[in-house]
Formats: sequence, C-alpha cells, structure tokens
Amino acid sequence: MVVNQEQVASDIQKKSGQFDYLLLLAVLGLLAIGTVMVFSASATTSYQTVGNPYYFLERQLMWAVLGIIALAVASRVSYWRYQKWAVPLYGVSVVLLVAVLIPHIGININGARRWLGVGSLQVQPSELAKIGMIFLFARLFTLHHDQLPHFVRGILPHLALAMVILLLVLAEPDLGTTVAIGGTFFVMLFVAGAKKRHLGALFASALPALGVVIAVAPYRLRRIVAFMDPWKHPLGSGFHTIQALLALGSGGILGLGLGYSRQALGYLPESYTDFIFAVLGEELGLFGTITVVVLFMMVAWRGYRIAMRAPDLFSSLLATGFTTMIVIQATINIGVVTATLPVTGITLPFISYGGSSLVLSLAGVGVLLNISRHTT
Repeated sequence: MVVNQEQVASDIQKKSGQFDYLLLLAVLGLLAIGTVMVFSASATTSYQTVGNPYYFLERQLMWAVLGIIALAVASRVSYWRYQKWAVPLYGVSVVLLVAVLIPHIGININGARRWLGVGSLQVQPSELAKIGMIFLFARLFTLHHDQLPHFVRGILPHLALAMVILLLVLAEPDLGTTVAIGGTFFVMLFVAGAKKRHLGALFASALPALGVVIAVAPYRLRRIVAFMDPWKHPLGSGFHTIQALLALGSGGILGLGLGYSRQALGYLPESYTDFIFAVLGEELGLFGTITVVVLFMMVAWRGYRIAMRAPDLFSSLLATGFTTMIVIQATINIGVVTATLPVTGITLPFISYGGSSLVLSLAGVGVLLNISRHTT
C-alpha cells in the first residue's frame, strides 16, 4: 500500500495535543540532580587540575542549556520529518566513527579513541550514532515491515547495517555503548514484528560473540575476574568496584550530605562521569539513589506508554528506540556501580558529566515529547 506521507504528516499535525508532562518532569528532575552532583563530585578534582572548582559545573550547565534548546526544538518539529534525516544521519555517523579511529584525528584518552574535537570542546561520534541508528531503523522497519518475518531477506540486511555501527563503536573500544546500541536494535526489531524464533537465534548467537570479544581483550577478561571477587584485586581490576561499594555503604540511608563525599577526593576514579551514582549514594544515601531509580522508572513507563499509544509504526519505533537506549544505559551504569554487572565505561543519562551525550539524550526526549502530543 502506498502511503501519502504529506497527507499523513498533515493529519498528525491536526491531531496534536499536549506534551507528556510527567516524562518532562522526570527528565528535568534527573537533570537537576545530575547538575548538582556533577559539581559536588568534581569540585575537588577541578580545583586541583585547573584551579577552578566550578570548571566542570560551568561546562555541564552550558551543555544542559544547549540540550534543553535541542529538546524544545525536537518537541516542536513533526516527528514524521525525521524520516528524511535517517539515511544522512546514519552516513555521517559512520564517517565520524571511522574518523575517530584514525591517529591524529581521534582523541586518545586512556587508550580509547572515542572523541573528536579541539581542547576541551570534544564530542563523541558514538552518541550521534545512537540517534542515527534509531532514526534509520525506525524508517527501514516501517518501510519493510512485511519483510521482517523472513530472516534472510528481512532481518539479515538490517543486521548488516547495524553491524557496521556496532563494530566501529567496539573498535574504539567501547563495549558498553556497543551493548546499548545492540540491545536497542534488538528491542526495535521485536516491536517491528520480527518472529520470536529469529530473535532467539540472534540472541543466542550474540552471547558467544560477546564471550569472544571479552576473551580477546585481556583488560576485559580481568574485569570479569574482578567482578566475581573484586576483593582479590583491591589495587588492580577490582579497585573501581571496591571504591564504589565503599561510597554506597558509607552513605547509609540519608547520606553524608552534599559536598561531604570522601570518595570524590581522588579515591574513586571517574567520580563525576561513569561512577557518579556512587558519589550520589554516598552523599544522598539510599533515599537519593532510590529517587534516581524511580525517576528512571518513570521515564521508562512514560516512554513505553508513548510507544504503545503512538499513531503509527514509525513513531512507535522511534519512541521505543529512544526509551530503550535510556533504560539500557541507566541499567548498565547502575549495575556496574552496584557490582551487579562487570565494569564497563558508560555514563548515567542526564546525571553524569558529558557534552554530546547530554545534548543528544535531551534531543531524544524532545522527540518523545513530540510523539506524545499525537498519542491516542
């Protein structure tokens, strides 16, 4: 059946209603908590390194403002128009992911090439790849919906496109983001109508592939060993986990108070990025961590509710993709900090310090809010 996209877009605009304000409030709550925690977790390090305790706070505020602007714009642009951006965004993402791997172009930090930029102005191409991947497969799964029940001509071509992104991100190396992108692709494929046995085959083949990826990288294997018993390697591969657990344990129920974290004084690596949840638990206690978890649960609830009530398959897949990406990242990050998952580098959405990650995550929420105006 041929769909008149202009007519569909016009009908969608006529039926627009109110934003999902519960989703917006949950995200703004996470953003507010994150801004406070970035300052609290980074002030000492910031003063020691650049002589300005507000260095990371100022940049986080700048990115937050840009992100809110991106959210506002995305919430006003009809989601139907994003179909035109899908292929160009995917292409740009691939080019940037290749560029970041080239010496003297990609910025090497702690052995990983994940950033492009100059000086303190840096962006992660993998963050754009997340957006590009969601747009692309929302469009392709909508166009090829009738082909998805067929493994060879329906799933394999799309899997090949996804593997380009996954392998490039994995080469940075960034296993955490690779898992998040792969998991989002899998969930979108499920929502689009792929058969359960085909999804089961994909999942079953992904597990040994993940095992090989871990086995060929000694540092990943050490992290798995440390995950089993971090106390056997207290100054090595188990150091991050132990320090995070000490922070969470020290916080108790109500926490030590904002600015009173001991682990943020240089004991806990990445205290304002990957392990900021541990500092939050130390300063705000169990009450603070539960508040953050509840807010993420609210984002998941409202995001998937929007997906289920979306007016068409394309918007449903967009909402599913953006919600799933946030949920997977939050789950991995909190799982790592609480020692329920092996250590891997991935930030906590809206909470951790970060530029491109924060801006593009907020832009994704803007897309969700736009779709929410047209839900039934």
